[in-house]
Amino acid sequence: MKRVCLLTALSLAAALASTMPVTRAAQSSPGAGPVIVLDTVKGVIEIETYPEDAPKTVAAILDLVKKGFYNGLRFHRAEANLLVQIGDPKSRDMSLRDWWGRYGSGKPIGVSEITKKRRNVKGAVGMAHSGTAKDADSQFYILLRAAPDLDTKFAVFGQVIKGLDVLPKLQKADVLKKASVRE
Repeated sequence: MKRVCLLTALSLAAALASTMPVTRAAQSSPGAGPVIVLDTVKGVIEIETYPEDAPKTVAAILDLVKKGFYNGLRFHRAEANLLVQIGDPKSRDMSLRDWWGRYGSGKPIGVSEITKKRRNVKGAVGMAHSGTAKDADSQFYILLRAAPDLDTKFAVFGQVIKGLDVLPKLQKADVLKKASVRE
């Protein structure tokens, strides 16, 4: 009887597994590193990072995440059918809304890790900057659609692997409750 129950349980588990959708979260891209988890007011977004292609950028962003820098920040830019952007510490203060997008952590990465390997496709995560890629600091964008015109201008350091459906729901001033790293 125990053998039949075990076989039935295994058969049931196999049947359920075969009907479950395979997500990109279960698979990682070649060269993928730690995953950044963004718990927003509209849902969870998971981003795989590319430390082989953008080592200093990934290290800087992971350091900020681990220090809690992004917790409580607001998405200071949300352009329908293009992108959302976060990373300005002034966005915690609603009275400074007109100034959002002009500040960072105060520690620019100092290098431009732009590569032809990582493109600005839907779900791409790249470093925002106001002038040159070397000035990139803590602000990053997530694309809602492909934007090949951004290739060679901004360093792509990650890709959304879960939560693409959350992105279009985000609006300017929505809060990032917590950012964390999953190794």
